[in-house]
Amino acid sequence: MSSRSRTVLASVLGFSLFVAACSTGGTGGSGSPTTSVEPSDGASVEPTALVVGLGYIPSVQFAPFYRADQAGYYAEAGLDVEFQNKIDPDLITLVGQGSIDVGIADGTSVIPAVSQGIPVRYLATIYGKFPSIVFSKASAGIDGAADLAGKKLGIPGRYGSSWIMLQALLASANLTPEDLQIVEYPDFGQGAAVAAGAVDAATGFANNEPVQLELSGTPTSVLTIDDITPLPGPGLIAGTETIDAKGDALRGFVAATLRAMEEISATPSVGLEAAIAAVPELASARDTQAAILDATIASWTGPVQEREGLGALDLDGWESSIDYLGTLDLVPNPVTVEDVVAQGYLPGRD
Repeated sequence: MSSRSRTVLASVLGFSLFVAACSTGGTGGSGSPTTSVEPSDGASVEPTALVVGLGYIPSVQFAPFYRADQAGYYAEAGLDVEFQNKIDPDLITLVGQGSIDVGIADGTSVIPAVSQGIPVRYLATIYGKFPSIVFSKASAGIDGAADLAGKKLGIPGRYGSSWIMLQALLASANLTPEDLQIVEYPDFGQGAAVAAGAVDAATGFANNEPVQLELSGTPTSVLTIDDITPLPGPGLIAGTETIDAKGDALRGFVAATLRAMEEISATPSVGLEAAIAAVPELASARDTQAAILDATIASWTGPVQEREGLGALDLDGWESSIDYLGTLDLVPNPVTVEDVVAQGYLPGRD
């Protein structure tokens, strides 16, 4: 495999690392009970089965899916949903193969994947704000990208959404990675390294490391990319064959999930209880999980979602992102927004 191919593949794997970093443990998953849907003529119709990949460790960040399942929203849409928590990090490939019907993937992973011929499309936005961030203790005095010059920064590796975000963030201050001392933490220990003072800053996720650092009593500074370079965050994806075969079911799934997101946005405790019901271990750190959920909810809404509602697609942002990833040699074959985004799956909007 060429070095360029390895770089592109690493980007595709990036979101699975986000799932690992934001999770707190647990096993298994849950699915809607198999029920029959009664159409208007009274005949019984079997629900449409959908296998949903949420990443390999259950977490409070998946509260909307747990809520929609437990409240019967998927069943009401005529769906029999099975959640799978995959150890295999290449969720995008599984969705493209049709082994999983719908999953969550970072937009910066979808673009390289489609460019390499993996037949997936992005249907709806979950994270309207890009969740990858740079964080530090407030005492480090890192209040903007320019303040990173000469600093020691921890990162899991030079791949994935964190690496893409970091390069864009640095470029906004006319810096490159060579202007920093970058320390790699393949075991994802960069958060602990910040807490211990081993590095000045680190890459992480808005709903994980800085939340936990603040909970420990340490004021935290966070640098985000949203106002610098629009990058599409994690959202719902499906394979093209699944889209052709189960388009109506996917629309029902998206609508039910967004319904749960809206409920949780209004009443976060609804999401927390759903997550604890699905992953009982989370109850042992209820306050921490509530704080992580609050940060997750805040990440669902960017400017486009504020105008158009949760799930809305930022098509201009996608176009800019394709162009930007091209400058990083992550788009080996040309793609357009229409190649990576499938419109028409948001209820009553596109």
